[in-house]
Amino acid sequence: MFERFTKDARAVVMGAVEQAEGAGAGSVDAEHLLLALLDREASRASFALAALGLAERGDAVREALGEARWRAGLSQADAEALAGLGIDVSEIVARIEEVHGVGAMSGDRKEKGWWSGRRSFGRGAKEILEKALRIAVARRDRHVGDEHILLALTVRPGVPGEVLADHGVTYESVVRVLYGGGEAKAG
Repeated sequence: MFERFTKDARAVVMGAVEQAEGAGAGSVDAEHLLLALLDREASRASFALAALGLAERGDAVREALGEARWRAGLSQADAEALAGLGIDVSEIVARIEEVHGVGAMSGDRKEKGWWSGRRSFGRGAKEILEKALRIAVARRDRHVGDEHILLALTVRPGVPGEVLADHGVTYESVVRVLYGGGEAKAG
């Protein structure tokens, strides 16, 4: 599959691995792909993010991802749904941290040992990369670019998609910026 990835898309995948390693995560997940996209410059996805105003709000996105990690990966919508049932996620996390230490639910602890020396890709990251390929094929693009990874992140349910939507980055807005129908168009 990676033979169809552009240089920019491969850089996002490698950046996601670096993000996971830096966080001490056991595997690369969708959130790491989003963080890697935020670090990119001079690519189609970075153009789209800048046109949609996310380039200057990258810190807010990182903070929102960190909050979700603190909630053990629950999205804000999940936390609100649980609150509707009378379950206070913040209280549960606080109690767990009292017993197990700060960040106990964040998943940022380093795993013991690696069989291959490489980070594996979690289900979420695999789904994003597969969806990126499907989007490229559906658009009849010959290669998978970092813009396809961004589009895939916007349509997959979960924390990265929710965070992007909260900041005005949706599938429709990215398509409008990249492929026309809006004021800006990526070249």
